[in-house]
Amino acid sequence: MELNRNSETAEKKINISFSPPDISEEEIREVTDTLRSGWITTGPKVKALETRLTDYTGADGCVCLNSQTAAGEMSLRLLGIGKDSCGIDGIYGSEEDEVITCAYTYTASASVICHVGAKPVLVDCREGSVEMDYDALERAVNEHTKAVIPVDLGGIPCDYDRIFEILERKKGLFHPSNKLQKAIGRVAVVEDAAHALGASYKGRTIGSIADFTNFSFHAVKNFTTAEGGALAWKLKDRDAEEIYHRLQLFSLHGQSKDALAKTKLGSWEYDIVGPWYKCNMTDIMGAMGIAQFERYPDMLRRRRELICRYDSVLKPLGVEVLPHFTEEHTSSGHLYMTRIPHIGLRERQEIIEKLAEEGVAANVHYKPLPMHTAYKRLGFLIEDYPNSYKLFENEITLPLHTKLTDEEAEYVLEKYSSILAGYLKSPK
Repeated sequence: MELNRNSETAEKKINISFSPPDISEEEIREVTDTLRSGWITTGPKVKALETRLTDYTGADGCVCLNSQTAAGEMSLRLLGIGKDSCGIDGIYGSEEDEVITCAYTYTASASVICHVGAKPVLVDCREGSVEMDYDALERAVNEHTKAVIPVDLGGIPCDYDRIFEILERKKGLFHPSNKLQKAIGRVAVVEDAAHALGASYKGRTIGSIADFTNFSFHAVKNFTTAEGGALAWKLKDRDAEEIYHRLQLFSLHGQSKDALAKTKLGSWEYDIVGPWYKCNMTDIMGAMGIAQFERYPDMLRRRRELICRYDSVLKPLGVEVLPHFTEEHTSSGHLYMTRIPHIGLRERQEIIEKLAEEGVAANVHYKPLPMHTAYKRLGFLIEDYPNSYKLFENEITLPLHTKLTDEEAEYVLEKYSSILAGYLKSPK
């Protein structure tokens, strides 16, 4: 499909935000109802959202928390990974525990490993792909490895068959530290699905594949509760109620009753069973999520429409884009990441600034972790991650959200195509 370069859209300047939240009157009504109810902390709305997420994802269970970061951290703590985690069995992990993730991601994928007192191990991407290098993953697994955190970047699922195949084949190296790790019987898969609610891999919904799956509902995500996230699990032969109860304890100070339970007549008494954490979701956030759920299928369809439209114009120009929809997977369509062959950091910045001059906000996903001060201090060097750097140096992310109109999408394509004319080599 060709771009209509003579349209009136191309002749006037339009200001287009990168990723505004899609909030309708439905969300406002739900939140207002919650505020009027007198119950605004964790309560019935959060519980209802947890039930919907469990059903939607096909998980064994789900706990809503205040962020995906908290969900990722609680997953590792539940597993008893790291010297600061006591695990569901009350057994502490070790500072020698290692968790593997990809260098090409946002810090939350790796910082949670540091939070629990374990050692982060970063592997490079596959060449030309935002997925981790699975051969490098296989080489990184050793007797200290307790978990791997695959990242569904942009909403595109990783190759989970390959990941599980590697971990099954190398489980002879695995030394479980507690009963939960022993029940899993191999290195645990703790999926960073911050971008991937609604995605699927080989017919299986994200949330029903990994041992633990962690979602983000931050304001810029497809599905939002302003802040927030959820931890879902799929564990064979493990009582879902036991997992749920432990996560409730971890997320609310180790308190034996939540606030809702304490309101029952004569039920003020409670115990603190561990000096734990505070990362629960409020009913105000849960109310937003309930309303978003009603609209989410249409929101995903709209993202797919926009991606197909973008692809139809940009791919013929030689712009490299992510494969959101294939025979093996369906993406949630969270990010429209593009790569411009043969340019470097200077040209990339020029393009972003030229887009900004035309009113189009663009972004970059991501600056690899070894380029950040925190990870340099941990000893990581970007020179060891050449594929991640190559992805970073010419990547530009375009606006992709459900507030984007057809007119605005055409404007983005017109301006981007026009600017890129001076940077792209003619495709062969």
